[in-house]
Amino acid sequence: MGLKDAWKALRGNATTSKSYSSQGATVSYHQTGYSNSTARDSFSDLARDGYVENAIVYRCINEIANGVAAVPFKLMRGDQPIEDHPLLDLLSRPNPTMSQSEYFQKVVSYLLLSGNSYMLRVGTDNGEPSELYCLRPDRIEIKTTKNALMPLAYNYVIEGVVKQRYDIDQITGQSEVKQIKLFNPVDDFLGQSPIMPAAADIDQHNLGGKHNTHLLINGARPSGAVVYKPRDEVGAMTTLTDGQREQLKQDLQARFNGTNNTGRTMILEGDFDYKEMGLSPKDMDFANMKSMSAKDIALVFGVPAQLIGASDATTYNNMAEARLALYEETIIPLLHHIESDLNEWLVPLFGDDIILEYDIDSIPAISERRRLVTDNILRAVSEGVLTRNEARERLNLGPIAGGDDVYIASNLFPLGSPTPEPEQPQTEDDAEKLYEDVYGEKKNLKTMELHENQEQAEERAIQIGCIGSHSHVINGITYYMPCKDHEEYHQITNLYKEINLKPTVEMAEEARRGKDWRAEFNRGGTNIGATRASQLIARENLSPDTVKRMKSFFSRHEVDKRAEGFRQGEKGYPSAGRIAWALWGGDAGFAWSKRKVDEMNKEDKEKKNLDSDLEEKKLTGKVRTSLKNKVKEHNDEHGDKKGKKVTLGMLEKVFVRGVGAYRTNPSSVRPNVTGPDQWAFARVNAFLYAVRAGRFKGGKFDTDLLPEGHTLRSKD
Repeated sequence: MGLKDAWKALRGNATTSKSYSSQGATVSYHQTGYSNSTARDSFSDLARDGYVENAIVYRCINEIANGVAAVPFKLMRGDQPIEDHPLLDLLSRPNPTMSQSEYFQKVVSYLLLSGNSYMLRVGTDNGEPSELYCLRPDRIEIKTTKNALMPLAYNYVIEGVVKQRYDIDQITGQSEVKQIKLFNPVDDFLGQSPIMPAAADIDQHNLGGKHNTHLLINGARPSGAVVYKPRDEVGAMTTLTDGQREQLKQDLQARFNGTNNTGRTMILEGDFDYKEMGLSPKDMDFANMKSMSAKDIALVFGVPAQLIGASDATTYNNMAEARLALYEETIIPLLHHIESDLNEWLVPLFGDDIILEYDIDSIPAISERRRLVTDNILRAVSEGVLTRNEARERLNLGPIAGGDDVYIASNLFPLGSPTPEPEQPQTEDDAEKLYEDVYGEKKNLKTMELHENQEQAEERAIQIGCIGSHSHVINGITYYMPCKDHEEYHQITNLYKEINLKPTVEMAEEARRGKDWRAEFNRGGTNIGATRASQLIARENLSPDTVKRMKSFFSRHEVDKRAEGFRQGEKGYPSAGRIAWALWGGDAGFAWSKRKVDEMNKEDKEKKNLDSDLEEKKLTGKVRTSLKNKVKEHNDEHGDKKGKKVTLGMLEKVFVRGVGAYRTNPSSVRPNVTGPDQWAFARVNAFLYAVRAGRFKGGKFDTDLLPEGHTLRSKD
């Protein structure tokens, strides 16, 4: 029975039968010179031959299943994440015996082995399931009818006995059982396992290994022929009778044929001789055959050969690329598949306004392609090709005064004008006074970001989100600072203090990959991209402007991901665009920049409306009285301590922010909160706790309103 016939035998005639097994494809092994095995008509046989006894299939399935199982979920309401929810609790512990990782490893393993995986939800009396289980595919029987577009039910069968029937709603398609399946072009109800197209290679790999093993055990002797050379009493040649010939044949087959007898030494008596025949082990080249089979198996499963030890290209970079390709080409599409099924089958039972997503940004190896934003902008500016304002426009920055001049040379003096004289010498006191004027209070001179080299200052300016530099002469020595003046530098470095703008580990890994590519292939990215990569690798805090430019860059060039050479296996990979994309942090950088820009926009909106809210929000006498009482109670007990005294103005601002948060971010409000005032008072209480205890119970907020001298105060 061939593979096609075996598959038909397993599933039956799907178009006419009332029920058929969903075990998936069977594998029938046929190989000249060996005993033919019968068609595998059970899931256990399929799992044994394709998984238990084949190291390549085992590794491929585990690589994929473990990769999927390691990615956490996130629950979203709109664009706001939900940290605490019954659905997240259920997924973290699907049933008393399994963790989230174990559960989804099982789901994916069954899916790859049979092409089908079945999830069961239980305890739905109140609408929300309490447990999830993964059912063995060989125990599911799909009930259907002729020409049916949708199955009628799933039967759970053990040893031929239907233990449970799970009906399928013929209108909604909903059932307590959810079938996840891989695409099958010849079946309406069953998915196709990758083992089906890989069956011949699995067969070859298994039998090649067995052959080599037994050949070595039996002395590495090749096959041959037995020659009969008898003579009669007078010396004339004679032959075997038909009976003797048949008996000899049976004896040889019984003693020396078959896989287990490969290479066994023959002991011959009488007028028999042995002649070696056939191909030698060298000619057969079973080792090479196994290697090719392994690569083909890995190809079918979508696992790079490096990850299963079937490739000599095992350098760090190649392994890192292989890991990246596994996620991009195989695991992430599978994640989206499972995610979609869960959102259709499970999530609606917990509410209509939520959606479940895999946290793709948490995958260490993930990356995206990035393309060249502009061709060597900094070099173009230094060589007089672009003005600084033209460069700033390409970087999504606003124009600056004097930015329309064309510059040449590394010192960037305006073309056609004499070299400017240095500023008049300033004393150290003058420099500190300058800082005092700009920042509002006296700063230590050491806090000034001074560079002895102008180019270093300008390079730093690009890193924090501005262009150019300004100088100060201190004790007769000229120093340079990033940005055109102190005001711009201060504005950039003091925004969004409560927002963490430190790049993630995933962004750093992708940037490092981009730099390695750029050095190896001598293409891709600009000086700005290379600088950005170095910044991401060092995980330096980025400026708000830089983060905004990152988002803008990704948004403009996301469409370029479709260009050839972006994905592994395409001609020209990695393309210049792929390398440039990597230099900026990849998918992780794109998602992170979007998230951070949203946070900054939210803070901008909050700051913009704060004063007007304070003006427009007429605190009722009851609210104001309550706040006054809270101020008195707090200060009576803690007001004499440094950094602990609060004012009514502080609490009013905290209260108004709480009201604003209730209006603009309702997803953050707990379900038991009945109105904005209640939510605002909760924020006031949390603020007072932070003042007293020196720490927050939850996330940090309103740190700019904390009393002067408080350890958590963020406003300088």
